[in-house]
This record gives sequence, structure tokens and C-alpha cells, in this order.
Amino acid sequence: MLVTNNDLMVPARKNGYAIGAFNVQNLESISAVAEAAIEEKSPVIMQITPSVIKYAGLAYISNLVKTAAQLAPVPVAMHLDHGGDFEIAVKCIDAGFTSVMIDGSFLNFDENVALTKRVVSIARPKGVSVEAELGKLAGVEERSVEEKEAILTDPEAAVEFVEKTRVDTLAVAIGTSHGAYKFKSKAKLDLERLKVINEKINIPLVLHGASSVPQWIVEKANKYGAELSGAKGIPEEQIKKAISLGIAKINIDTDLRLAFTATVREVLTNSPKNFDPRKILGPAKDAMKEVAKGKMRLFGSVGKA
Repeated sequence: MLVTNNDLMVPARKNGYAIGAFNVQNLESISAVAEAAIEEKSPVIMQITPSVIKYAGLAYISNLVKTAAQLAPVPVAMHLDHGGDFEIAVKCIDAGFTSVMIDGSFLNFDENVALTKRVVSIARPKGVSVEAELGKLAGVEERSVEEKEAILTDPEAAVEFVEKTRVDTLAVAIGTSHGAYKFKSKAKLDLERLKVINEKINIPLVLHGASSVPQWIVEKANKYGAELSGAKGIPEEQIKKAISLGIAKINIDTDLRLAFTATVREVLTNSPKNFDPRKILGPAKDAMKEVAKGKMRLFGSVGKA
């Protein structure tokens, strides 16, 4: 069944767990996430980026997710991830998305507020929840104190932003980053900053760039020809602590990509005569499903459907 992010995240924040928001690109990733949610009896968010819409087509990818949601006996939200402008948000709302993210983090504060308010004014009357972002995701471990403060989410600014935009959920920057190479040194999130933000605003918070980059997947990919040495993600103990401090949605993309790619490489290497896409992509789908199930257990959403 299709629901909004807000429907899933408000009870998650209240009860101390988080919802996995998994980036999907094709039939295999959608099936993997749906099957994981059904088997774990977990609510789930399937999210689609503008680049995936360009790759797969809005009608194709949205209808695949709608079909999965209709067949699944668990709540499923269909979410636009990192919508960069008003137009893409409107297109996704019109296509049946139940939640959209408008990412104005590249703008100055007032421009971000104005863009977010505009999207909220369109989405709310249609029952669509809105996520926004304040702060910027980047590798910050080697920056100066002043540079870190400029990138990470300022708690007082977060209060003002939420009051002015009336956004449903807020993505905060506390030291995570996108991709497989999140840290050059020891991984460390600014959990004290997160605690202060959570105390000051009363809406669910979102953590982007939170893949843990399991080393067994990296090793498997490298064994079969990938070049991923040094890939490092967010330690699971820090993810658990972030959930206890108000994080109710955690975005996962890199870990699914790594599982898919490592498995495709393995199958092609071990079965060089195989040219059946089902026998290549099927194991890759199963690998993504196992990763998704592990995240649901880590986030505490198992059995919450």
C-alpha cells in the first residue's frame, strides 16, 4: 500500500526506530527492496532520483514502484530524492509520488526557504509530504573548524527554517557524505550537533549518505575486478546512536549498488558462457535484498508494518 514518508517517519521517531529509504533504479532493485520489506514485515521507502527518472523514464519507474506497493502487504512510500528544482517536484507529485524532497542546500538560506515553501504549498493540499535539506553533505574530516561549521547544519538555523517552511521532515548534515569513500581517516559523525537539533525542532530528521559500505562486499567486488580499495562507510554503532537522537529516515544507495555490482562481476567471472540476463541479474537482485534486510534489522523497523 502506498503511504507518505510522514506516515512512516512520525511513528518511527516517536518509537525510536528508523525507516530505510532505498534508492531504486530498475526492476531488480525495486523487487529486491519490496521482497526484503515483505519478508521482514517492515515499512519501507523507495526513492527515485532525477538522474534515475532521466535514465528509466518517469512513467516506467513510478509505475514499477506503484505496482510493487500495490502487491506488498506492508506500507511503501514513493519518494523523490534530491529534487533540484520546483518543476521536477511538481512532475513527481503529478505522477503519484507520495513524498518529495526539494534540495535547496546549494542555495543561500533565504532562497532555500523560498523554494521549499513553494513546494510545500503545492504538495500539502495533495497530501504529499515534503523533505528539505539544510547544510551540505561533503567530506569534512580534514576541513578547518570554520569550514565545518559552514557545511554542517546549524541548529538555530534549522529552527528558523522549519518554522518558515512548515516542511514535514528535514535532512541534516552532520558529517556524512555520498558515495563509497566517506572518510579518509576515522569515521565520526557530529552526534552532539544532532542531539541539539533534535531537541530544538519537533519533526522527523533524515540522514543522507549513510551507507556503511560493508567490507565483505568491497572485497567481493575487488576479487572480481573492481577497484574499490579504501572505500569506507558509516559505522553501524554510529547509525544506531543517530536513530536514538531523532533520525527517522536513513538513505541507502551505495550499499545496494556495491552488492549488485559485486554479484554481477562474480556471476560473469564464474560463468563465462552464461548470456541469460535472468541468471545474471537474479543473483544480483538477491544480493541487494539481503543488504536491504540487514538495514531494516539495523534500523529497528522489522515487524513495524
